[in-house]
Amino acid sequence: MKNKFIKNTFILILGGFITKLLGMLIKIIMTRNISDTGISLYMLTLPTYNLFITIMTLNLSTSISKLVSENKKDTKQIISSSFVISIIISTIGVILLLILIKPITLMLHNNKLYYPLLTTILSLPFISFSACIKGYFFGKNKMYVVVISNLAEQLIKILLFILILPKINNNILAVSFIIGSNMLSEIVAIVTLSLFIPNNKINLRSNIDINIIIDLLKISIPSTLSKLIGVISYFFEPIILTNLLLINGYSNNYISYEYGIINGYVIALLTLPSFFTNAISTSIIPLISNAYSNKQYKYIKKKIIQVIILSLIIGISYTILVIPNKELLLNLIYNTDKGIKYINIMAIVFILLYLEGPIDSILLVFNKSKDLLKTSIITMIIKFSLIAIFSFLKLGIYSFIIPVLIDIIITVLLNSIKLIKTINSF
Repeated sequence: MKNKFIKNTFILILGGFITKLLGMLIKIIMTRNISDTGISLYMLTLPTYNLFITIMTLNLSTSISKLVSENKKDTKQIISSSFVISIIISTIGVILLLILIKPITLMLHNNKLYYPLLTTILSLPFISFSACIKGYFFGKNKMYVVVISNLAEQLIKILLFILILPKINNNILAVSFIIGSNMLSEIVAIVTLSLFIPNNKINLRSNIDINIIIDLLKISIPSTLSKLIGVISYFFEPIILTNLLLINGYSNNYISYEYGIINGYVIALLTLPSFFTNAISTSIIPLISNAYSNKQYKYIKKKIIQVIILSLIIGISYTILVIPNKELLLNLIYNTDKGIKYINIMAIVFILLYLEGPIDSILLVFNKSKDLLKTSIITMIIKFSLIAIFSFLKLGIYSFIIPVLIDIIITVLLNSIKLIKTINSF
């Protein structure tokens, strides 16, 4: 079991590293072909995009992974049942987004966002579908298959960006193309994943088991609600920030520009090696699920300590690298020197962010999704309250930065306390 965890984590880290390098190349191509205004449009579109990704995927990859790894139910029925959920949720999500696009652009005081938001619809159902298939491979501990599909996604994006993006001179069309290209990359990912599926394992005509659908939803809905609170917070973030700062005398150009700098350059740089903790979070779920179902509590405690220490080492090491080399890294990756002063303020606290993913994944295995939901609600209320207070104190973009840092600290602290209480109860 130990060797399986190390092997799977190594595969995901290696694959994540290569994927991240390709992602950096994509960002380099993107930032050199669209202006800072284009980056701002892109960053203002992402909260809505991420919100609907969360709704349409319904965290099915995690619930499928958990059920498949337990080996208690028929795999074909698990997958076919998850596809039914995916189709229904995707249909509802697309209709809902079509209705909301215009109101969202009005709330953000930016009509330029209409077409970028519209293009998000193209890829969302495919993202939901591929999440189901990836969940199967995670549950079977075949991490290399997901890694290969992720690499295929990135390669097709690079090809599209090199061939087409330089020819688009309009920021709105360029951002729409960048978001719309996710549709083709997701199709490539699904095709790649399908090549590795055993013929006898996934059959869309397999009988749908209502009990399996209920089991999937029991895991997915609470964990999605927790995640959804965070994504809703991210969705309303630019809307609330924009309106509050406008009320307090700041221009729309200032708000869009600074928000784009922080999210497009600063936070992107500070979370660059997040593939390490994503790999750990993903590979630990089937491992601890299996151990938890077999009541191997001593092993679980040991593994949790290893995961926390490893995640901390990654966060601290990267921060030590970033702080003295921030200007070099910003120029190398994004061809800009904007955001340097923000990195100095945010870098240390972002170390804690590398603990958040693994802790959340472990709590999900222990069926503590309600506690994650509670934490998300508390931190969202605190964050928006602080944004409002600091906006009226006329702190400018720091009205956003300070609440983000406090949000990270409180989230990790509350979830860590819950995890300690849980493992001490074994």
